[in-house]
Amino acid sequence: MASAGLAAWDYVAIITYFILVLCAGLYSLCRSNRGTVSGYFLAGRYMIWLPVGASLFASNIGSEHFVGLAGSGAAAGIGVAAFEFNACLLVQLLGWVFLPVYIASGVYTLPEYMKKRYGGQRVRVFLAMLSLILYIFTKISVDLYSGALFIQETLKWNLYGAIFLLLALTAICTVTGGLAAVIYTDTLQFFIMIIGAAVLSALIFFYHQGFARVGGYQELKVKYMDAISNDTRNNLTGDCGYPREDSWQMLREPISSDMPWAGFLFGQTVASIWYWCTDQMMVQRALAAKSLSHAQGGCLLAGYIKLLPMFLMVLPGMISRVLFPNELACASAESCMEVCGSDTGCSNLAYPKLVIAVMPTGLKGVMLAVMLAALMSDLTSIFNSTSTLFTIDIWKYFRVKYSKKDPTVRELMVVGRLVVIVMVIISILWIPIIQQMQGGQLFLYIQEVSAYFSPPIAATYLVAILWPRGNEKGCFWGLTAGFVVGITRMVLDFIWRAPPCWDEDRRPAITAKVHYMYFALILFWITVIVDVIVSLLTAPPGEDKIIRTTWWSRFDSTERHDDYEDDKEEFELPAKADPDAEDDNIAVVNDQMKNPCRRGYDWFCGYDDTIKGQSEAQKHQEHLKKITSLKQNPKAKIFLNLNLVIILLLATTLYIYFSIPNTRVTSVSL
Repeated sequence: MASAGLAAWDYVAIITYFILVLCAGLYSLCRSNRGTVSGYFLAGRYMIWLPVGASLFASNIGSEHFVGLAGSGAAAGIGVAAFEFNACLLVQLLGWVFLPVYIASGVYTLPEYMKKRYGGQRVRVFLAMLSLILYIFTKISVDLYSGALFIQETLKWNLYGAIFLLLALTAICTVTGGLAAVIYTDTLQFFIMIIGAAVLSALIFFYHQGFARVGGYQELKVKYMDAISNDTRNNLTGDCGYPREDSWQMLREPISSDMPWAGFLFGQTVASIWYWCTDQMMVQRALAAKSLSHAQGGCLLAGYIKLLPMFLMVLPGMISRVLFPNELACASAESCMEVCGSDTGCSNLAYPKLVIAVMPTGLKGVMLAVMLAALMSDLTSIFNSTSTLFTIDIWKYFRVKYSKKDPTVRELMVVGRLVVIVMVIISILWIPIIQQMQGGQLFLYIQEVSAYFSPPIAATYLVAILWPRGNEKGCFWGLTAGFVVGITRMVLDFIWRAPPCWDEDRRPAITAKVHYMYFALILFWITVIVDVIVSLLTAPPGEDKIIRTTWWSRFDSTERHDDYEDDKEEFELPAKADPDAEDDNIAVVNDQMKNPCRRGYDWFCGYDDTIKGQSEAQKHQEHLKKITSLKQNPKAKIFLNLNLVIILLLATTLYIYFSIPNTRVTSVSL
């Protein structure tokens, strides 16, 4: 077994990783126009399919996936991989149904789309605030906790010391370069993650401490079912500590299992629609594409790569349980506290322990770089989206409402950075609650909390895009009803947590008997029903609100009065300015009038209020008009649609293969 410590070559790998990330960040500083709303928040909308797809995947696969997917695989088998196959399908729903409408409407943020669709501001602000709540509960705090957990296990650092280090590294990439920096670093980290995880998987499958020691895939099926701790083997934990009988079945019995097939297909899917199709963090990457074709190409790339986590994370987690049954399969509060300091389970250590055991000296640093890449790509994406939502949808609204004037572009740039700091502080304060609530399966904690809030968001966006009769009142009251019901369930679940196997279940029936996936389905339909009924009882939306804001009207070329209204200030050129002039003397004079500190600050933030900079901003607007036309090359369209059919068939086949009941295996030695 390799040494648990890091050798000199491990540190070389980590330092090399940081140099590469820094180069990518500096490249974005020089290449991207960060001084406009479009440039900072959407990378100017010049991205091709490769960085779009890479960023979609890297933004999704954070450290919580390496830790959470492997941990759930160790605890409960392959069922958790269903979330990844589902994502493969839903990212195509984004590319072919939602994105054409978002792009045609010309928006920067999804709450801004709702303002265009319905008018008014309350739905826009409501959705932005709801998204920020979800980011705190399910993204920032979870990423920080899982990344720090990995560092704590591999380097034996203090948990909160590791958290502050991660924040410092991430802030460098996010605060300076905007979405362009995020996408460039995401693309780099996409390759680092895939190559690093593939190297680990290869070592697991061929190295004597990994898959080869287990004896192959068929032997893994048997040995996993026999991977129990000594306490369990000596019958000191009752019925606890044994693998599930359906561990090798992906979608399971619909009533009493942890992955009910009906609840997953009809309940979890609508909750996941929020993440992949209506969440600012994910959609923002696709909106940065230079055309609809490149956006759809990015969705296809992300979909194909989403088939890999089953083999790069879930199965390695199950192998880890076979190798470390006493630690990962602890089945009492006392034994788990001794192993990992948690009285709810230690399966989240599956991936870190595998890295320590399998990776030879010199490659541990590579895997630590992979985990840092996963964490930083996720955090930079979240921070940038948080900044976008608060700045565009919340700050501008309240600024105009109470000061009666629009904020300057410079002010938006500053506010967008400061809000990230506030969100991080709140998220750190939430980490101790995660430690108590996640029950040893971090990934399922994310899905459970998402089920409280995300179905109403998905429901209102689906109604907005597919039903032109829906109006603002219906949307608002549907959201409100869904939020009240969801927050009620969350409070009940926080008060009565699901007990570990070894404790008695004293929860009320509403939490003990109604699986969170079925609750998501109920919450979705409550929102839809309220939305539809209120819309039918009130006046329909004006015809101008339907222009390019529904699936049926996405090609409507009629001009809207609110087109590019968030861009008007930044695209206004001063009088007598000639943007085509070769002489930039006016711009030079304007820039030289600033003191050195002011010029340095503007360069760091990417803000350019000179004639040349404003001329570039005007070119961005012309580029945006071309994108919103949704024009596609006929050959490219055929190629994209052909790949759409292939990926849908491939993901569906994998679903069926891993979900058929006859794949169940039972231990031969229990």
